[in-house]
Amino acid sequence: MQRRNLDDLLAFVAVGRERSFTRAAGKLGVSQSALSHTIRDLEERLGVRLLTRTTRSVAPTQAGERLLQTAGPRFDEIDAELAAITELRAKPAGTIRITATEYAADAILLPKLAQLLRDYPDIKVEISIDYGLTDIVAQRYDAGVRSGEQVAKDMIAMRIGPDQRMAVVGTPSYFKGRSEPKKPQDLINHNCIALRLPHGGLYAWEFEKSGRELRVRVEGQLTYNTTAQMLNAAVAGLGLAYVPEGLVQAHMTKGRLRRVLGDWCPPYSGYHLYYPSRRQPSAAFALLVDALRYRG
Repeated sequence: MQRRNLDDLLAFVAVGRERSFTRAAGKLGVSQSALSHTIRDLEERLGVRLLTRTTRSVAPTQAGERLLQTAGPRFDEIDAELAAITELRAKPAGTIRITATEYAADAILLPKLAQLLRDYPDIKVEISIDYGLTDIVAQRYDAGVRSGEQVAKDMIAMRIGPDQRMAVVGTPSYFKGRSEPKKPQDLINHNCIALRLPHGGLYAWEFEKSGRELRVRVEGQLTYNTTAQMLNAAVAGLGLAYVPEGLVQAHMTKGRLRRVLGDWCPPYSGYHLYYPSRRQPSAAFALLVDALRYRG
């Protein structure tokens, strides 16, 4: 195959995956006009339209989607092999992309990765905060961090932290003139600080007691998409927050926050690192796995 065809296919895969000439051009380091010209030349040589373009979006045609699904994985395999060869150097190197919740990134990943990153300056770790169940293969992450019961069965999962508990908390001032909830259903009478998930919906607070499970769709005046902001709002006395126990332990100890519904928040499986079973681990990734392994 001519080198020109390979370059043009790489350009098409970039546009097809990004669904944007602007973002694809930025990744490839070329101008948007040059990239558009490359795709038009490829379409003319193949005699078939590969992309549908509008003023607002770019999407593969049926033929384009077929080519994307065929060519894309092959280029990924080549990239993986080149990366593996690079890892044969004396020092492990490379960028490892991980998706995790905010609390897991702060409480688990950062403390455990600190020494690894100091010891291996050629290893880079990119952590993306996400509360959804991200498809790490489709989104091209090397690994994800979620609680054990959230990990798909076709993934390799390794525990990286102890069991966790959630906590419903509010300030003493918030509870003045309000009765504390005794059961999850009582939350409908309270101003609850909600969590917006990546897909747009609100997270339903999860409870369990004596084998009975409940999910409560709470309402309130404030909604955030990270737990740190939820905690700040709770400390400010603006409502009840449902957050990891470890995040609020110090506040509870000092009396700034009061816990309710503790008997409805049993321990659950702690955080796990998960990644595709077919993944060929690099030297850098193997070191990261060992650094994160829970030894408690």
